[in-house]
Parts: sequence; structure tokens; C-alpha cells
Amino acid sequence: MTEINAKRLEIEALRALRAIKLHGGVTRAAQVLGLSQSAISHKIKRLENSLGCTLLTRTPGGSLFTTEGESLLDYAARILGLHDEALLSLTRSELAGRIMLGFTEDTTCSDLSHILGRFKRLHPQVGVRTKVRMSLVLRAMLERQELDLGILQIFAHEVRPTDIVLMREKLHWVKSRELALRYDLPIPFLSFDDHCFYRHWALDVGQDNHVALETVFECSSAAGIVAAVKAGLGVALLSDRHLRPEMEMIGSPLPQPPSLAYVVRRAKKTRNEAVTTLITEIKNEVSRNGRLALAG
Repeated sequence: MTEINAKRLEIEALRALRAIKLHGGVTRAAQVLGLSQSAISHKIKRLENSLGCTLLTRTPGGSLFTTEGESLLDYAARILGLHDEALLSLTRSELAGRIMLGFTEDTTCSDLSHILGRFKRLHPQVGVRTKVRMSLVLRAMLERQELDLGILQIFAHEVRPTDIVLMREKLHWVKSRELALRYDLPIPFLSFDDHCFYRHWALDVGQDNHVALETVFECSSAAGIVAAVKAGLGVALLSDRHLRPEMEMIGSPLPQPPSLAYVVRRAKKTRNEAVTTLITEIKNEVSRNGRLALAG
């Protein structure tokens, strides 16, 4: 017991560790947290000394984290969530109301779900109804005032000044390494359904280079498209998080796809204190971590 009592998990060290994971290294984590690289390194080293194990591999080209580091990351997310929730609970008000919220499928198992769960515990008198739809559907619902708030994916050049950017990533043409393509014939295209803006872009701008696409597979889920790519059924548009080692990115003659952004977007006419409070909590989380983690 004495040995356990001598060890400490410092909150800011855990926050630094999680930022390294989210942003892919000490340099970017330091920029996001507004600290120097040496300050980040010192926090991690002090944590390692306290725990008596190594958390970062510090090997160029390899994994960032040791097995112990990966294990601690899972605890860090939960500890930081409870820590921040405890602070919020001391200042919470008797908020009441209703929020109509729209999610995309890949945000349902992410940091946003944890924020929403915490929000419900802190504000039990706020009713939250959530609908999971594709981004184009959510955009239309926001325009029709059927939602108060939407968490959706858009092309980066479509970000509005009032949007909260949760994260940015790139979009890529990909195929199985085993699939040989002939560009003088229609290229087999693995597509999300008709509500996907990737599909609209691919079948419009994506064919400007006189490359013909033939839709041979449609699926509404990313898991289905990933499986079809790995099976060598054709080419697809996938974001960074869905790339797999068995996949090969394709360049010319296919045109370069636009970059993506995940945003929180509020309906224009929504004036709801509960919505404002939820948006503030999401902003604070983004500010602390520089981005939010989404399901891959």
C-alpha cells in the first residue's frame, strides 16, 4: 500500500499524454497545449518516474507508445473526463429545456459521446433527442430547423465562421494493393449511398479528368466500404481514419479530393440556452485537447 501511495497520476501529465496520442507527437501536442516541447517531455518523464515504467518508445518510425503507455491512455481518457466533469458540477445551474441533436455514424463512438453523457449527468432536466444520419441529411435537417445542433462532416472549404471545427483530415482514392486498374476502361467505384457527398463529388468533379467511374457497390457504412476495398472489388474515397495497411492510395489520373472537416453546426434560428451550454462544453473540450477523437 505504501508503494501505491507513493505514486501519482498528475492530471496535466495525463492531459499531455493524451494530446501526444491525438496529435501524433510531442511537438504538435506542445503547440496545441500552449507549452514548450521540454515542458511536455518533463511532464511525461516525471510521470514515468512516478510509475516506474516507460510510456513513450522514443524510437523514430515506430509506435509512439509502449504497451504500458497504451494501457494508461485508456485510463487517462476516463480520468480526465471525470476530473473535468467534477469541476463543471460545482458550477452547474438548474438548466432545463430540449435539444434536437444530429450525429453521423462515426461520431457516435467518440469523445463527443462522452461529452454528451457528461452533459446529461450534469443537466438531467435537459431532454436530448439524437438522430444518427449521414452528413447531407443532417445539413438539410438543420436548414429546415428540424435539428438544433448537428455534428457532421463537410469539405474543408465549406466551413462557416460559426462552425466549431472538431478535427480535419484528408480524403483519398484507395484500392487494394492486389487490384490492377485499367484507366482506359470504366473504373469500378465503391460508393456510399446517394446521401453521401463523397459520392456526389466523385460522380461530378471526380470525373473531370475524363476518367469514367462505374458504381459496382453501394453501402451506407464505412465498415462495408473498407471491407469491399480490401476484397479488391474496386476503388473508393476514404478518409485518413479508415485507411488500412492493405490499401494503396491512388493519384493521377484521378483528381485530388478536397480535404474534410468535422464540425458542430447550429441551426440558424435556434435560441436555446441548453444548446448554447452544450456548444460551450464542446468548445472547451476542443480547446483543452486541440481536437476530438473520432471512431476509426
